[in-house]
Amino acid sequence: MSGAGTFREDFGASVVVALVALPLCVGVAVASGVPAELGIVTGIVGGLVTGWFRGSALQVSGPAAGLTVLVYEAVRAYGPAALGVLVLTAGVVQLALGVLGLGRWFRAISVAVVHGMLAGIGLVLIAGQLYALGDVAAPGGTLEKVAGLGRLLGQADWAAAALGAGTVSVMVGWRRMPARVRIVPGALVGVAAAAVVAWWLHLPVDRVEVAGVLAAVAPPAAADFAVLASAGAVGTVVALALIASAETLFSAAAVDRMHDGPRTDYDRELIGQGVGNALCGLLGALPMTAVIVRSATNVEAGARTRAARILHGGWLLVFAVCVPGLLGVVPLAALAGVLLYAGWKLLPGRAVVGLWQTHRGEAVVLVVTAGAIVATNLFEGVLVGLGLAVTKAAWDTSNVHIEQAWEGEVLRVRVAGNASFLRLPKLLDALDALPADRPVRIDLSGLRHFDHACLTALDGWERRRASAVPGREGAIEPG
Repeated sequence: MSGAGTFREDFGASVVVALVALPLCVGVAVASGVPAELGIVTGIVGGLVTGWFRGSALQVSGPAAGLTVLVYEAVRAYGPAALGVLVLTAGVVQLALGVLGLGRWFRAISVAVVHGMLAGIGLVLIAGQLYALGDVAAPGGTLEKVAGLGRLLGQADWAAAALGAGTVSVMVGWRRMPARVRIVPGALVGVAAAAVVAWWLHLPVDRVEVAGVLAAVAPPAAADFAVLASAGAVGTVVALALIASAETLFSAAAVDRMHDGPRTDYDRELIGQGVGNALCGLLGALPMTAVIVRSATNVEAGARTRAARILHGGWLLVFAVCVPGLLGVVPLAALAGVLLYAGWKLLPGRAVVGLWQTHRGEAVVLVVTAGAIVATNLFEGVLVGLGLAVTKAAWDTSNVHIEQAWEGEVLRVRVAGNASFLRLPKLLDALDALPADRPVRIDLSGLRHFDHACLTALDGWERRRASAVPGREGAIEPG
């Protein structure tokens, strides 16, 4: 394909991706509790800065719904001024992970935990955006939001709710339109339609507050770095870095399956994300990650090189500088509709059903992770999920097989597999059931792993047997 043809396809794809990204950037910022312009700043950095890095050619970065919950909690706990510090530090952590070559290790995270993380984010996002849909101030915690849904019905502004519901309806219905029509993104059509209806009917609904991109940029001051003395803030930094990195690299794996071009260099992509987030932090903007919705749109729109994702950042800059007043006519309820739809798409209904039919343990990990995120917060919920996944993996791999065979007067007991503390009860039950009046030999040559807990238990069993029945002790043959 000629260079001119490639650029033409990249140019067209960049316009489509920018139109998809614009309402999402604004919506994520509003849901995160920061000025709408900061979401656009992050989208611009994701294109014009991160887009240059040779990690993944076609995936597109910007503010993501998956980080909304964590950012909202951070802003509420430490204030908007601290956000830049947290994002900057998280970017430095990502940069270090990429330089150390740890990007590929993110592929080792349990898929069930990732699906559970996305499901938890989706549930929290939906719970919060239902209040925004009705122009009602939301309670603080997720459980409080869920408990207050009954009262929401009596407090909602039904004109705003209708605009938000209409936006969702347009997005759902737009997927059934002909391909040539779907070149214009459904989210943009839905938000634009809601804005026109609100303007035409003079509806008194809440709208996006616009101060200008340059006015919204607020670099952190030296005093703001004191927040890093807090253990909670450090935990937020770690959560931002790990979740943004995992979402980026899982998105890269998905995008690689959508095209036949160069594969992703995970470490380079992580370095690019780290540089982008560090710059976002210096500008006081939202954190970024690669976003599968924009990335998939980029591929489907015909992008061929990373020029498309760079140009999309340029378009966002043009929109923000040349037509900032258009954002001020957008109803918040319409953006809530966009994010409600995004939250719904994060719920892995088919994955749960499929896992329950084939790997029920993985389905349990997924559901527990999502529930823990709803009950606590994103960071603690993911830790619960990772802990459960590791425990399940240890249980699955610690299979102990015990075989008995008589060799003359001696009962030989062969132990094979992986003997860990998780299988200790089974091992001790089998040993205690051996006949006390016959000599026994324990053959451990079939063990691939034998931990200290099992070794200690075997030594104790051998001593107890020797003291209880002299002359009938058990002999242990090491592997």
